[in-house]
Parts: sequence; C-alpha cells; structure tokens
Amino acid sequence: MQHVRVRVTANGHEAEIHPVYDLWANAPYIDHSRALQWNNTGDELGILHYAEGDADAFEAAITEIPQVLGYDIERVTERSFYVYIRDATTVSLQEMFGSLLTGAVIVVPPIVYREDGWVTVSLFGDDEQLQAAVEEIPDPVEVIIAAVGGLASAAPSADAGLTDRQRAAVETAIELGYYDVPREADHEAVAAALNCAPSTAAEHLRKAESQVLKSALGD
Repeated sequence: MQHVRVRVTANGHEAEIHPVYDLWANAPYIDHSRALQWNNTGDELGILHYAEGDADAFEAAITEIPQVLGYDIERVTERSFYVYIRDATTVSLQEMFGSLLTGAVIVVPPIVYREDGWVTVSLFGDDEQLQAAVEEIPDPVEVIIAAVGGLASAAPSADAGLTDRQRAAVETAIELGYYDVPREADHEAVAAALNCAPSTAAEHLRKAESQVLKSALGD
C-alpha cells in the first residue's frame, strides 16, 4: 500500500472533458480552488468546493452550463466562497476520473486546482491498483507523479490548500528569517527575493498564514 500524489492537466482540452472542469482550471476570475468532498453516482457528480475569486462571475458562468443540475453558493468574503455543484457527468469525465472515483483506490481530499491549470490529486491504495488507475487515465490528459509515500503521508496536511505563489512566498520567508524570533527579514525582503511588489508579497503571506491556521484548527 502506498500514497501517490499526482499532477494532472488536460493541456487546454478541459472544456472537452467537462465545462465545469474548464472553469476551475482556466477561468480568469478564479484565483485558486479545491474540491473538499464529493460523491459520484456514475451519471451525476456532487462536489463541494472552496474557491478564491469572483463568486458572481462564477455563478453567472455555471448557470449557462447545461450539465449543471443544481448548485448552492455561500460567500465567505468578497474574494472567497464555498460552492456545492451537482452536475451530470460526461463520457470524457468518466473516462478521466472513473478509475479514481470508483473502486478500492482512495482519493484523499482536497483535490487542488492550481493557478497554472494543473490539478493535484492524492491517491492511496494497493500498488497495482494505483498503477492501473493512473494508467487508465486517457489522452489528452497528462499525468505526472509528484510524490510517493506511505500511509502517514496520505493524511491531509495544513499546507494542502496553498497556491504555488503562496507556498513560494512562505518558503522564501522561512529561508530569509521572516518567521525567526527576532525577525531577520521583513516582507519587503521577501518581495525582493520573489521579484514582486511588497504589497503582493504581504498578501501572499497573509493568505498562506490564514489557510495554514484554518487547516491546523480544523476550520
């Protein structure tokens, strides 16, 4: 038995697989999102997401998608929201995720949609079943094995919901001594290392810290 973290992309063909998948991967008004829980009946798929972005623009988009059978949006802040979507699956979606959402292989939440269009999925199960599930994912989907570990590494981690930029900001801040006591660097030093504006670095750090704390406290 092992835990495998894979990164998946449809290389611009997301809309051909499912229009909602295309929104999560490519919509300019979605900064970051992750699937928290889901249920697959074969013909229908219900998923609870947490997202950062424009909820109004997202709601306007999903109301135009025929496959969306129902939804409920709960706004958290001006730029974050929860959304439950019940939608009809497509043949392409069933081919892509059918082997992952059914059978003995466990998908460990969350499923994280990254800013670059890649999706990170954590799987746990028997070695042969995991290999078969990954190999069954068809073209044009590209799959990269990002990490392999045991049962302990399959537990959801506090940083699972960080975006790539937030993670880079935190890692840079740690290296520079931003979190040392006494503090060895400020957010301007982090910004200089990341080649971005100080306000941008501060925002990445603030959002990352909020996410880690919420995850650690079970929120």
